[in-house]
Amino acid sequence: MSGRRTIARVVLLTNPAAAAGHSEPAARRAEARLRALGVEVDARAGGSAEESLDLARTAVTQGAHDALVVVGGDGMINLGIQATAGTDLPLGVVPAGTGNDHARAYGLPRDEPEAAAEVIAAGHTRTVDLGRVTGPDGTAHWFGSVLASGFDSLVSDRTNRLRWPRGRMRYNLAILVEFANLRPLPFRITLADGTVVERDLTLAAIGNTSSYGGGMLICPTADPADGLLDVTLVDAMPRRRIARFFPTIFKGTHVEHEEVTTHRTASLRIESPGITAYADGEFMAALPVDVAAVPGALHLLTPAAPPA
Repeated sequence: MSGRRTIARVVLLTNPAAAAGHSEPAARRAEARLRALGVEVDARAGGSAEESLDLARTAVTQGAHDALVVVGGDGMINLGIQATAGTDLPLGVVPAGTGNDHARAYGLPRDEPEAAAEVIAAGHTRTVDLGRVTGPDGTAHWFGSVLASGFDSLVSDRTNRLRWPRGRMRYNLAILVEFANLRPLPFRITLADGTVVERDLTLAAIGNTSSYGGGMLICPTADPADGLLDVTLVDAMPRRRIARFFPTIFKGTHVEHEEVTTHRTASLRIESPGITAYADGEFMAALPVDVAAVPGALHLLTPAAPPA
């Protein structure tokens, strides 16, 4: 569902430490364009993810603005989602990350802060679903793109433990280390209709949108407005086969392989000993987790015509 809002005042939120330092220059450019378009900008910067989330939640509860605008990558967007999910306040995005999978999903301008500002000022909103993941302690988090568990979450765990090198190379090193340690992972997945999948997997991905990891189409047919989550399960397989398999994810053709099964469900439970879950590139919880689609949970400022 789409609509139109009058955008006269916004909170523009950055975390200078996020997005490899790219968010601050992008924020300055977006702010200048918003002001030129007649939008009043309340610029705020958090020194950490926790402080940024507090600022975002304060902006929502104050009720004095027409939108919360976040500048950064998918992690910063995830932070904005935590504050605006389930509220009437729309979320605007100035993409400034490396992955930018939310921007891909909704046709948001990437690497063009001025164009992103113009989308925000135009006030076109799209009401979309979110995923909600609840961990063993009952703590719940929202996510907008894909929840990952298995090989990809082990890579994220490893990346977070490494102190060298910096940037993308740290992630690449983590992939090499985890690939060398690759092993079958026992999963038990229970879908909303009672279907139980219990077997060794390489990974399980739960998509509200289609891509993660900077354009990997892990859930190629996911629709963020159908009230369902797309589930992609990749069976355990030898390393040599995995090495040939992974490039097909960028094209979305991996779902044609016999080692891949897909499901659609309104909710599910995922269990695997010692495995964690990440979504939008952020740590969610250690498994087991319960995941549910929440229809219409977010109002997102997007281009007037949704992507085909």
